Amino acid sequence: MSAVSVLSLHLSVKDQRLDLQRNNENCRSWLVSTAANGVGEQENSGCTPRGQHIIRAKIGAGLALNSVFVGRRATGEIYSEELAQAFPSRDWILSRILWLSGCEPGFNRLGSVDTMRRFIYIHGTPDSEPMGVPASHGCIRMRNNDLIELFDLVEAGISVHITE
Repeated sequence: MSAVSVLSLHLSVKDQRLDLQRNNENCRSWLVSTAANGVGEQENSGCTPRGQHIIRAKIGAGLALNSVFVGRRATGEIYSEELAQAFPSRDWILSRILWLSGCEPGFNRLGSVDTMRRFIYIHGTPDSEPMGVPASHGCIRMRNNDLIELFDLVEAGISVHITE
């Protein structure tokens, strides 16, 4: 009988890095971009929430690279510079969505601090957006190819720990 392999994600806001761990050992790392407003759990803060989370839902399996999402639904558009110029105020959510849910009542779950109700995702972003520096509106942004790789490696329910 073989040992059970446990996958988890660990996000360091300080390092702007997301690590995939197998049995508490890093097996893959990616640069990310968290909130320009820093960390915090309050709704409408534009901050990245801290603490223990899970991936509640995986959205976008099988869609094309750079598929555009609005309200967690694929629009049928594929991101391009022309599309960006036509919609300059959009916060681009591309390729896949890993929707996070907090696990700590009163801190990142329920009430005005609920991560899921705040629509906090790990999602793709245009290649022109910087990685390794805080620049999002609260979500965790990744390069599209990196996100698709991660999406295919994890299942809904996986633990996601976000630290400063």
